[in-house]
Amino acid sequence: VSISIFLSKDTILQALIVRFDGNDITVKSYKVESRITSRFAHTTVKSSVVNSGANAQSIGFNVQIPKRAFINNFTMNVNGITFVGSVKEKTVARNLYAQARARGKAAGIVRYTMETFRTEVHVPPGSKVEFELHYQEMMQRKLGVYQHTLHLQPGRLVPLLQVDVYIFEPKGIKFVTASNTLGEHLSELTKITHTKEKAHIVFKPTLQQQRKCENCTESSVDGEFTVMYDVERESNAGELQVSDGHFVQFFAPSDLSPLSKNIVFVIDVSGSMWGLKMKQTVEAMKAILDDLSMDDYFSIIDFNHNVRCWNEDLVQASSIQANEAKKYIQSIKPNGGTNINEALLRAVQMLVRASNQGLTDPRSVSMIILVSDGDPTVGEIKLNTIQKNVKRVMTEEFSLYSLGIGFDVDFDFLERIAMDNRGIAQRINANHDAADQLKTFYSQVSSPLLRTISINFPENAVNNVTQNRFDKFFHGSELIVAGKLQPSDFTTLQSITTASANMDLNIQTEADIHGLDSVLSTHQHSFTGFARQMWAYITVNQLLAERSLASTANKKRRITQRIMALAVEHQFVTPFTAMLVEGHDQGRAERLIADSPRDSRHGCCSATVPLSGPQTVKQLLYSKPPWIQPTNAPTQEASGKLESTAITIGVTINGQLVGSKKMKNNKIDTYFGTISIYSKTHGVQAVVGTNRIDLMEGRNNHSFSWGATAELVLNRMRVTIVKEAHVTVTVDGKISVMVLLHRVWKKHPIQVDFLGIYMSNANKYSTQVHGLIGQFAKEPEVKLYGVHEGADPKKKEATMEVKGNKLAVTRGWQKDYRRDKKRGSDVYCWFIHNSGKGFIDGSYTSYILPQLDSFLTSI
Repeated sequence: VSISIFLSKDTILQALIVRFDGNDITVKSYKVESRITSRFAHTTVKSSVVNSGANAQSIGFNVQIPKRAFINNFTMNVNGITFVGSVKEKTVARNLYAQARARGKAAGIVRYTMETFRTEVHVPPGSKVEFELHYQEMMQRKLGVYQHTLHLQPGRLVPLLQVDVYIFEPKGIKFVTASNTLGEHLSELTKITHTKEKAHIVFKPTLQQQRKCENCTESSVDGEFTVMYDVERESNAGELQVSDGHFVQFFAPSDLSPLSKNIVFVIDVSGSMWGLKMKQTVEAMKAILDDLSMDDYFSIIDFNHNVRCWNEDLVQASSIQANEAKKYIQSIKPNGGTNINEALLRAVQMLVRASNQGLTDPRSVSMIILVSDGDPTVGEIKLNTIQKNVKRVMTEEFSLYSLGIGFDVDFDFLERIAMDNRGIAQRINANHDAADQLKTFYSQVSSPLLRTISINFPENAVNNVTQNRFDKFFHGSELIVAGKLQPSDFTTLQSITTASANMDLNIQTEADIHGLDSVLSTHQHSFTGFARQMWAYITVNQLLAERSLASTANKKRRITQRIMALAVEHQFVTPFTAMLVEGHDQGRAERLIADSPRDSRHGCCSATVPLSGPQTVKQLLYSKPPWIQPTNAPTQEASGKLESTAITIGVTINGQLVGSKKMKNNKIDTYFGTISIYSKTHGVQAVVGTNRIDLMEGRNNHSFSWGATAELVLNRMRVTIVKEAHVTVTVDGKISVMVLLHRVWKKHPIQVDFLGIYMSNANKYSTQVHGLIGQFAKEPEVKLYGVHEGADPKKKEATMEVKGNKLAVTRGWQKDYRRDKKRGSDVYCWFIHNSGKGFIDGSYTSYILPQLDSFLTSI
């Protein structure tokens, strides 16, 4: 038996391919199984093959793996000899490989040049070979979807062909779909079983279904099989999971208004862009320009051996300016060389000038998008010098995104210069689909939601934390931070996420340290080691990215040592480790080696900031103001205009009622279902409902759930959410309102969730304050007399004189739920009959508003 193994890598290819080479080869079975647990996928490819010919021949087993994946195991059985793989440091593996060669043992070598793992086995007739390859990767969320793609290409008919994808997401699966490009008659064969937390996707065509036609001997199974899904998110706080002594924090807020953008498009128009490349770029740019909003600013720089600006300054993205820019793009005729250095420096200067002139919103996001298909040939052509020049002039507020079109571009350079400037790079296939690829990439960065995000943990609880500070967060993506737990007696782990956008936010998340492991142990197809492997996966990739940007050989050497140690511990084949494959048969040892090139960099690396350690965390403290007695919910909407005595602050508080599910004693009980606090002075509004809390400022609308403790600041309005308890809204530090949440049993036959409202004793109001509640900001003079026993001996009755009116009142109890939300504490009150007639100004109907954000004009 002679065996050779090699592995090639190319950042273009991202699918999975299995192909069997050789004549008179019978493929008995071909199975692919992926177990995805909390966004981390472990994929196994298995097959059984027989040399059914009359002569000895080679059997080739090819698997194309995703560029972001790490191979972590390979086994093979050849006529009873089992070869088992193990990852070792490259020098160690090479030495063992050399020893095997010297003894004349079967040996092979795996190298990275394209993303194809290939095994060749030369065997005599009748031989049976079983292959099994494992690889792992972290799912990346793009445009609101996780996508797992397998490219199925067995090359022949297979009696047993099956694909199984198992998904387990502890918080629940929002949706799951599957599609393929294998032909119409195969597209309907996929079966999906979907529960709240689990999904099972099966593709299992029969031998007859695999045929191209009824009597064909060729297989139609040749194309992509794709599974797409997303997870449920209870709130914008993210999801913290703890398992196997490790933790993973997922952060993917959605209900936030996007920030405005300042974009300089830098487009290569050198001679090599002539034809299809330029045509596709123009088509993509026209769609991108149409997508810009009136709040965005932009300009275009095109370059060959010269550098030209469509406009020397950023302009507002009005429809007129966008149309003028489209005409300019369409008129470009590619020719000449490539002066990347000067083009990028001009783009940075344009952004700096706009910022210095106050043209851009301080809360906006500034970025450069470079589209190029070649290496620099004019001006500064040294790649390291260009990288240093751009890094020197770029400010921390700017990001650079690089799009490399075609195979002849130096993608490593584009990737380095992007990562060095808080951006990412992507290769674009130079084909008829290039325009869609460009538009898809732009869609991923077109809606920035947050800036300067930091996800922190108590430093005495965790260590070895992956990158936890991020420059930007875009709609539809996800930030992930992982780390190790320190030994402690803690039963929960807490994280604190801070970020800025159109508002500042500070959110708490917590997780049970032992709960998830118990759940995973009960699920047959979950990947129980996902948190440990995900932490290692993220760490290795960040170290590979950090190494590519290291400025000295000594730094590179130290980082390489860390990569090798982690890769060996977690069994990842990287550019600095190798897989040694050994077999034993009746005492005879056989050795193979899976290797990779000496200086290549793994294609899956993606990080914008070097690895960061754990950060010191300050505990969030929420101090309660001195609340007065609660107000009783009226039977209609309430409106009050509250003003401070020093500086006038117009604040309107309205409430909307919700009724009980059905009548009780022939009446419907009503409760506050929504409370609105609006500051006219600052143009901000907080709308608190039983399901969510909305913050609004102009066209900006941000939503949060009750599912996490958070502190939010939006233009002088501070909103403090205490998880499933209460919301405190403070305007300009002067007017404070607490809204208390009352949850009831979901299946309660009568009651519904409702809110209580409390005003602070510290609030100071002007003489103009009014409304159903506001008119009592200054307590009126009240006289009580004639106290006597009532119809109910527990409730005394009396006459109250207020505002010149004599009213019949009844003594009773009211509940204050501020300290004890479940039972409340009793407060002795006098109840006024007839909907407060004679006690409130006017009639209660005077306080009914047409909608929640209406103003009370007069009483």
